[in-house]
This record gives sequence, C-alpha cells and structure tokens, in this order.
Amino acid sequence: QVQLVESGGGLVQAGDSLRLSCAVSGRTFSNLHMAWFRQSQGKERESVAAISGSGSRSYYIDSVKGRFTISRDNAKNTVYLQMNTLEPEDTAVYYCAAKSVRQYFTGTGYPRDYDYWGQGIRVAVSS
Repeated sequence: QVQLVESGGGLVQAGDSLRLSCAVSGRTFSNLHMAWFRQSQGKERESVAAISGSGSRSYYIDSVKGRFTISRDNAKNTVYLQMNTLEPEDTAVYYCAAKSVRQYFTGTGYPRDYDYWGQGIRVAVSS
C-alpha cells in the first residue's frame, strides 16, 4: 500500500515562501514519478509540477515557472515543492501524487494519470 503524507502548508503573505514536503512509503520511491496538484475552491484540480523517478526531468505549469521548484530526495523517499514569491492566486489545497515509472511521463499530467494521492494540505496566501 503506497502512502503519501504532505506537510509544510500554512498561511503566508504575498511574496513569502513555503516548502511543501511529501513523504512516501510502501513502494520503491525511485520507481515512482511524482507530482504536485492543487485545487482551489470551486475549481478543478490542476497540476502544478511533476518530476520523474530519477529526478532528471521536471515540468511546470506556466503560472508557477520561475517561482516554484519541484525536487526529490530518493534517499529520504520525499518529494518537495519549494514555492517562492507566493501570490493570492496560489491559495489552494495542494496534493502530492504518484504513479509508476512504467507509465508515460511527458508533462505535468492530469489527475487521472496518477494512481496514488496524499490527503492534501492547505496553502493560503493573503494579499
């Protein structure tokens, strides 16, 4: 059973930084492509960033490029999302997601592409 547990969310002001973490257990971590999604109130869940199992490839949606960085530590079974220069529009519940490296990895993807999910963690950015 693959388990994903997010941490690091909270309430910050515009321009601040946060780092989200997602600890993964139950599967060989390097055999999982990882991604971060977010869902704000009244909107569909959207991808934010994704990183390949080896960490050699990563993708971002346009609205976070240059501000967010996805990374992973395969020795710690953890994926991170460093979020800088946060904006009120980044306010959402953020979810960590995983899928097997046997599956295609060509972009940030869609929720249907991922098999395993964390419980979500709230990020609120005030103006």
